Amino acid sequence: MMERAWFVMTRAGASQRPASIRRLGLGIAAAMALLFVGLQGWWVSTAAPGLAVGPRVVEIPPQMGLVAMARRLDEARVIRSPVGFVLLAITRGSAGTLKAGEYEFPQGASTFAVLTLLEGGRVLQHTVLLREGETLAELARRLEAERLASAQDVLRVAHDRVFLRTLDIDAQSVEGYLFPDTYQFVKGMTPEEILARMAARMRDLITPELREKARARALSVHQLLTLASIIEKEAVERTEMPLISAVFWNRLKRDMPLQADPTVQYALGKNGRALTREDLQVESAFNTYRRVGLPPGPIANPGRAAIEAAISPARVDYLYFVSVDDRRHYFSSSLADHNTAVARYRLAKTR
Repeated sequence: MMERAWFVMTRAGASQRPASIRRLGLGIAAAMALLFVGLQGWWVSTAAPGLAVGPRVVEIPPQMGLVAMARRLDEARVIRSPVGFVLLAITRGSAGTLKAGEYEFPQGASTFAVLTLLEGGRVLQHTVLLREGETLAELARRLEAERLASAQDVLRVAHDRVFLRTLDIDAQSVEGYLFPDTYQFVKGMTPEEILARMAARMRDLITPELREKARARALSVHQLLTLASIIEKEAVERTEMPLISAVFWNRLKRDMPLQADPTVQYALGKNGRALTREDLQVESAFNTYRRVGLPPGPIANPGRAAIEAAISPARVDYLYFVSVDDRRHYFSSSLADHNTAVARYRLAKTR
């Protein structure tokens, strides 16, 4: 009888041990799960090491999946846990809607903040300044420096006849048709999109009223921008623009060559550099020392003041001007006065 009781007790104890082991295992698993969740929660709410000392730029290509995106962000050290990032995106319901692009993640940003930027598509804006009088080639180099487009691609598109027709530009390129201003571009924009936006700003400036004023002076829009571009390159002080415009208008009326150094510099690619006597003999449609009238197109992108000066020259009889210093010019109505001024100011520069 006692043996049977011992057997029953033994079986009961044996059945209780697996149950206690299971409970212990479940407890450990629950604790580990809580630890995992806790760690993930801490990781997604604190900044990653890569953002501890400053912001970081990361590019997310189009069509990149959530896991690959998490891996890229982890490699860039802007998140602490790829798993935490994926779980957070799934929890927030944004796993399939994160935006591609180039992002600048600010210093100290948590995974929450990183994900919010990707959800909103707040991509990095590149500030590009096109100054008055700058050329298409200078713009192309700046866009390349900002890694927005290669200079070669920009120049190719700028001369593409089909693209020019879409902008209603009857010229060899967009030179002169881009409005000088500060622009915000994002990586991924095509050269066509970038140039079209800048050309649209110039098109807005050339109002019907301005076109009518140009027509009254027997100028097409192309000729207006061509003259304005030369004025822009010659003038430093805006107050002198109407005077310089008057000189060119007076020369055009007398069939005198404009003799504008910037047009020859443009032909030779010597922007802003001094010309030699040999340079002035170059065979080019842009050499206004050898050819009468306006060159075939703009030599730079003129600003509003230069365009207005081209259409509203000062009422003076000047035919010549020479540099007094780095900013101002001396204007003359006769060749004798001009030669005297040239000698005087050249002598002053040698002292």
